[in-house]
Amino acid sequence: MANVKVYNMAGSEVGTLELNDEVFGVEINENLVHLAVVRQLANKRQGTQKAKGRSEVSGGGRKPWRQKGTGHARQGSIRAAQWTGGGVIFPPTPRDYDKKMNKKERRFALKSALTSKVQDEKFLVLDELTLSEIKTKEMKKVLDALHTDNALIITNGDDQKVYLSARNIAQVQTATPSTINVYDIMKFHTIVATKDAVAAIEEVYA
Repeated sequence: MANVKVYNMAGSEVGTLELNDEVFGVEINENLVHLAVVRQLANKRQGTQKAKGRSEVSGGGRKPWRQKGTGHARQGSIRAAQWTGGGVIFPPTPRDYDKKMNKKERRFALKSALTSKVQDEKFLVLDELTLSEIKTKEMKKVLDALHTDNALIITNGDDQKVYLSARNIAQVQTATPSTINVYDIMKFHTIVATKDAVAAIEEVYA
């Protein structure tokens, strides 16, 4: 089993923690990680783009002039694409961008992402993360002590003081064991998790 150092909020090492290999020591599957990221980004797309074709634009029910004898090119409708105010040829229409992925594949992709952070020594564990008040400066002080300014902070439970204190810091985001995902894990340089959060992750995904 992998061992990681445990730090306090001042950045001092206070012990070590043994991680569960079923979650933090799996064989990394880069393909599944890639598929999980693509799926998440695709599923975020609304797909609500829309433009009108010639059949949907109002007007144009009458042929603008007779077929022959006017000197003009023949026209069937003033709402054809070449006319101002006409419809669009092959317009974008609402569509569903959702991609499917098996539950076991999603879980293993998450484990692979977590394992990669542990192997790259970018997974930091805090003995606790408790703030006395909502203060961005206090959260920044903790991150500076851990020598990181690009981090995903994982706490066990919805800690509003931590969430609100970290909200205004660029390149920092908070999450809980139930809301972590492959994209966020790979997006941020460092994962900062409390001991309670690590235990909760192992309980859910082991």
